[in-house]
Amino acid sequence: MEGSASSPSRPGARPGRAVLCRGPVEPLVFLANFALVLQGPLTTQYLWHRFSADLGYNGTRQRGRCSNHSADPTMQEVETLTSHWTLYMNVGGFLVGLFSSTLLGAWSDCVGRRPLLVLASLGLLLQALVSVFVVLLELHVGYFVLGRILCALLGDFSGLLAASFASVADVSSSRSRTFRMALLEACIGVAGMLASLLGGHWLRAQGYANPFWLALALLIVMTLYAAFCFGETLKEPKSTRLFTLRHHRSIVQLYVAPAPDKSRKNLALYSLAIFMVITVHFGAQDILTVYELSTPLCWDSKLIGYGSAAQHLPYLTSLLGLRLLQYCLADAWVAEIGLIFNILGMVVFAFATITPLMFIGYGLLFLSLVTTPVVRAKLSRLVSESEQGALFSAVACVNGLAMLTASGIFNSLYPATLNFMKGFPFLLGAGLLFIPAILIGMLEKANPHPEFQQFSQSP
Repeated sequence: MEGSASSPSRPGARPGRAVLCRGPVEPLVFLANFALVLQGPLTTQYLWHRFSADLGYNGTRQRGRCSNHSADPTMQEVETLTSHWTLYMNVGGFLVGLFSSTLLGAWSDCVGRRPLLVLASLGLLLQALVSVFVVLLELHVGYFVLGRILCALLGDFSGLLAASFASVADVSSSRSRTFRMALLEACIGVAGMLASLLGGHWLRAQGYANPFWLALALLIVMTLYAAFCFGETLKEPKSTRLFTLRHHRSIVQLYVAPAPDKSRKNLALYSLAIFMVITVHFGAQDILTVYELSTPLCWDSKLIGYGSAAQHLPYLTSLLGLRLLQYCLADAWVAEIGLIFNILGMVVFAFATITPLMFIGYGLLFLSLVTTPVVRAKLSRLVSESEQGALFSAVACVNGLAMLTASGIFNSLYPATLNFMKGFPFLLGAGLLFIPAILIGMLEKANPHPEFQQFSQSP
């Protein structure tokens, strides 16, 4: 457990910080993603509701059915506005987070993981608070963008993940790192499934406000846990300035400083691979709710909840699949199998016009998420112990850039292709996944079984 690797009284730790216990990082990731997933589909559906009301569109929904006119211009305008405001939120978060998450991640290599976890938790808390006010007071939806920016200033979920993965890297061995990171991602998935199931039913029963209140309460608990219960995993934290270019330089040096065995070249190629995987993942996630709300599927909030739960189920099934496949295959080939199933799922989504076909697509994604923990672990082994925070802040930057790219491509392409093929963005996603499949295969052929190598010295 992460907490066993730390002591609140170790030399170099900052005095005056009360630590009630030495808990692991997994509860933080669980609570953060539960709150985010609870808010995500609700925010999309709230935007749909607000724009529908503004434009006088009732969707002609009767007994669970919606308009049979797929070319209804008012419905398309509602879809377009919903997609575009989702894009605005993601762009605002990325532009601010590009600076803050990289700065804070590298800073955590000096001061420890706890300060970043606390700041990121506070940012998520502020975002939820703004969302509560928007729903209760019916403020302009632009305040959602403001909440997103405030969250990004303090590190966002990307910063929290950067500190969490660095924390796991601090205390795990080279051989166990892939599974430990998959376990952390499984916490994301289990939280997502529970939040999705709860959110859909709760929205139907009591409307939008109460789920947002629950998210706010959970984020308060999470912030207190990060501040007082998380067990610091950095061996010798020390005080250092936050606003200095040295932190950003440390990230740049990861990719440009000379290193043996072409590890820096591999670092860049693996970063490109994870960029493509995350782009497709978040791009599909951004448009799935709108895709399911509109014709011909016409899902209600209950089905949206089931679909979102199915979307998060691969976090758990991928963990089990990874554990089993590791007994007979190298990590890279496990990642390739995951990409194959991901491609198949995207293709099914592209042609899904009925509910059972959508759930078949979700079922094909059961191993789709083994790729990211494999690549994260491989990246972690390519740098020294003192560079883990800088590495995962760089990965957080890649994650943010991927989210921005995904929003720009998928949220713009989706309304543009409604008239000739509604599921075209999913076909594009399937095609893009061939890029990481090729990269991972080439790197594995050039350097087989790198998971058994330990890079303990800084290049």
